[in-house]
Amino acid sequence: MYPASFRFSALPAILSILTASAFAQQAPPAPGPPPTIVKVKDDLFIVQNQANTMGDLIAYGGNATAYVTDAGIILIDSKSDREHDDLIAKLKTVTDKPIKYVILTHNHGDHTGGAAKIAAMGASVVISEADRGNMVRAGDKYIPDFGYIGQADLTLGGKRAELRQFRGHTRGDTAVYLPAERTIVLGDLLTTADTIPMIVSYADGGSWTDWTISIDQILKMDFDNVIPGHGPMISKQRLAEMREKFGTMMQRIHAMVREKKTEQDIQQALIKEFNWGAGPSAGNIAGMMIELR
Repeated sequence: MYPASFRFSALPAILSILTASAFAQQAPPAPGPPPTIVKVKDDLFIVQNQANTMGDLIAYGGNATAYVTDAGIILIDSKSDREHDDLIAKLKTVTDKPIKYVILTHNHGDHTGGAAKIAAMGASVVISEADRGNMVRAGDKYIPDFGYIGQADLTLGGKRAELRQFRGHTRGDTAVYLPAERTIVLGDLLTTADTIPMIVSYADGGSWTDWTISIDQILKMDFDNVIPGHGPMISKQRLAEMREKFGTMMQRIHAMVREKKTEQDIQQALIKEFNWGAGPSAGNIAGMMIELR
């Protein structure tokens, strides 16, 4: 998820998820302090924004997760282009190993923006073929060489990362399961910061209905920790609670559409009942009224 001012090639997707005409007329919000590196386990780290605001998202990108092995780093998402040097510097505080692989959870620029520079350093970049297609259609300057369909497994330095394709935020979201660490990385299938609400990108093939199916499938997997695209890590139990909340919200939208409520009526109800529907998430409501009618 990223605003229209972040990258011009992103504009088609943004038109479907933000009220971009109003947003684009405003100066980009100022970012907070630079990202920090958070230790999850001995070999697993998150380069995570501190303020978790839209200003942070524009300047720094989303979360980047580093899985350190004896043979190098598996990096999940690449933050923004401008954050590249700081990302590399922060990784050097925990290991002297090079980045060998970059797994992109989806095609949005706040997760893919740094990939070109990391690829130039010698890393291989992987994304689902569906979201690679989104990048091609958007005219992105950098397109990863490797696209997978359905699932892929990657082993480096004796450590395993399992890539599983889902649909929700986009048509080809990648969840990265790290079985030895009992951790799963979900990209923007999940955000945990209220300041950056969860949305789907209809222009990139996203679907709230499929989001619930995807999360239900993910919850059947064996893990303890969940790393989102934006915001702090949460537990599996908290993910189940969020699945319940948004499932209930979708049922509420369906009922209000059947009652012929207006978009404004629905928005007001969602803000009051679910603390969702203002800011960037407001742009999702019209699409949800069609999808969930």
